[in-house]
Amino acid sequence: MEAKIGIQATHLDEVALILCNILADEFLLYTKTRNAHWNIEGPDFYSKHKFFESQYKQLDEFIDKVAERIRTLGHYAPATLREYLKLTHFSEHMRAENNSLDFIKELLSDHESLIIQLRGHINTMNEVFKDLGTGDFITGLLEMHEKMAWMLRAHLK
Repeated sequence: MEAKIGIQATHLDEVALILCNILADEFLLYTKTRNAHWNIEGPDFYSKHKFFESQYKQLDEFIDKVAERIRTLGHYAPATLREYLKLTHFSEHMRAENNSLDFIKELLSDHESLIIQLRGHINTMNEVFKDLGTGDFITGLLEMHEKMAWMLRAHLK
């Protein structure tokens, strides 16, 4: 059934596609963070193992919220790896070493890239699509990723 929430149907389609891209990015970032949690090695193993666990748990919540936002707009959320790999702007690039420095640098780069993507969507949602709800939602995601990036960046000092 079509969502009649005061946003043009064509705009809803475009908003949903942007959210599907964000969902794919969130899922890949989650997977990469899980990889860091599972495969970290080195003298700081335990502390980084726990740190990455806290980060992937946060990302798991983000994934669910993005998917629910897509459903709120009357669209279906992508839910296959094939779809995610088509929709994401991330790569599955793997570093040579499983040490904390390499994992942190890669994850930080992905968070910062996602932050830039999210920041670019906020005005589009608000001004072009007149969807202040999604604009606000993306602003919230942006703030959470900024905090996660700060936590990663603090390990590099």
